[in-house]
Amino acid sequence: MSSGFSVCVYCGSRNGARPAYLQLARRLGQAIGQRGWQLVYGGGRAGLMGEVADAALAAGARVIGVIPESLMRLEVGHAGLSELHVVQTMHQRKQLMAERADAFLALPGGIGTFEELFEVWTWRHLDYHRRPIGLLDAEDYYTGLMDFLRRSREEGFLSEAQMQMIQHGAEPEPMLDALYAAREPAAVSPPPLDRI
Repeated sequence: MSSGFSVCVYCGSRNGARPAYLQLARRLGQAIGQRGWQLVYGGGRAGLMGEVADAALAAGARVIGVIPESLMRLEVGHAGLSELHVVQTMHQRKQLMAERADAFLALPGGIGTFEELFEVWTWRHLDYHRRPIGLLDAEDYYTGLMDFLRRSREEGFLSEAQMQMIQHGAEPEPMLDALYAAREPAAVSPPPLDRI
């Protein structure tokens, strides 16, 4: 597998209520590092964000963080990353993270994670990118969301093609393999993200 593959991970800045969430973040970071890949994430040192970054670094991955200045002032930025980019706005943060990514993967998280997931999914639907998107679950955290999305499809607000744009699973290693297998062909050049 390519050592240049870059995975953008969205996840909680909190630990969550169950140890399984932290374990999932650590396993994911380790698996990214073991593959010689790069992690792109929101640049924080707390919660699942910090766990996935620390595990990836420990396993030899290059880790790029992107964080708004307002959060850096709260001292939540991770000081030990390969690169830490401090930007002015959340829009700049998300754009830079997306530009550095070959795939997107959401772990358990809160409203920020949900917003990021749905945004890159919308961008994919609108053909602003053709990169794979995954939803990595633990303790059935996203079961209710998947049920709701299926209901939305049944009610005519989502298409089956849109549903197929999201890969859903519970194990980091098979998920990473699936994202890599579905990577965007080099010849495809959709509109740049800065035109969104």
